[in-house]
Amino acid sequence: MTDTQSLDTKAVGQWLSTHLEGFSGPLTAEKFPQGQSNPTYLLKTPAQNYVLRRKPAGVLLKSAHAVEREFRVQKALAGSDVPVAQMHLLCEDDSVIGSAFYVMEAIIGRSFGEPTMPSLAPPERHAVIDEMNRVLAAIHDVDITTAGLADYGPEGNYYARQITRWAKQYEASQTADIPDMNALIDWLQSNIPADDGQRTLVHGDYRIDNLLFSPTEPNIAAVLDWELSTIGHPYADLAAVIMQWSMPQGAEGRGLLGVDRAAHGLMSDEEFIAAYCARRGLAGIDRFGFYLAFCYFRMGAILQGVLKRALDGNASSPEQAKRLGAYVPAFATAGLKAARTA
Repeated sequence: MTDTQSLDTKAVGQWLSTHLEGFSGPLTAEKFPQGQSNPTYLLKTPAQNYVLRRKPAGVLLKSAHAVEREFRVQKALAGSDVPVAQMHLLCEDDSVIGSAFYVMEAIIGRSFGEPTMPSLAPPERHAVIDEMNRVLAAIHDVDITTAGLADYGPEGNYYARQITRWAKQYEASQTADIPDMNALIDWLQSNIPADDGQRTLVHGDYRIDNLLFSPTEPNIAAVLDWELSTIGHPYADLAAVIMQWSMPQGAEGRGLLGVDRAAHGLMSDEEFIAAYCARRGLAGIDRFGFYLAFCYFRMGAILQGVLKRALDGNASSPEQAKRLGAYVPAFATAGLKAARTA
């Protein structure tokens, strides 16, 4: 963890003393290095630890960094088949620390930064990936009406509105002309599949480094980072996993490019998709290349926003943000390649 950054611990402590039952200081905080979008902190007190997640400082794009939505969806999922941290409090009063924030349970668990999971044996890796598959299916099987989330996203074609939204976000944060990104946006807008009636909860950034596992078992203790969640179409989450695995190995790529998956106990793309379909009772998925191309586009747009914040001086980790932003052209090119398989 790095030093406390952009967090007034005195103000947070005073607010929690008034609003959180059982809270008692003194309070210290350490910033997690992860989280380019919404800075996240471990809050420590003599009796108990907590986690605080806040909006970043500076001028923000409309609808971005919605910690209020993160709080709402995780609170709604409490007690469901989707493991989440317990939500304690949401503060929407910007005067406390300069932005909205929420405080949740600090869960003790294991975090795998990369899907290669070098510390595990092949059977353990397979169990972790299968659990990742199980929970993804569980997210998409949540009864959104019973959970009180039916209005968590608008009606209508998910991909049409997502492509429009992220194209606008990309244009608002654009720092250079990327022809492949322009071509990918045009292709996606012209090739949206017919609506198949599926309207589910979607996480929006489902990957292994956004999951916290039990300290000793291959069970997910909490799904984290719900900033991009909404009500939409489930195949976007599934394709996002496959997209991530196509990335280079290592701390930045966090992918499986070049890995002998069978030897390492890791599922192939086809095996992961088949296990997901079996869990959800699906015969298969047509035109998967579209969903994959969409995910490359969306990630490219997200990274462009990360780069813009770095250049504007608002990034949580400026140097890492600039490195990530440099991948935008590669995501656009990969998206066009996926589009040719649709």
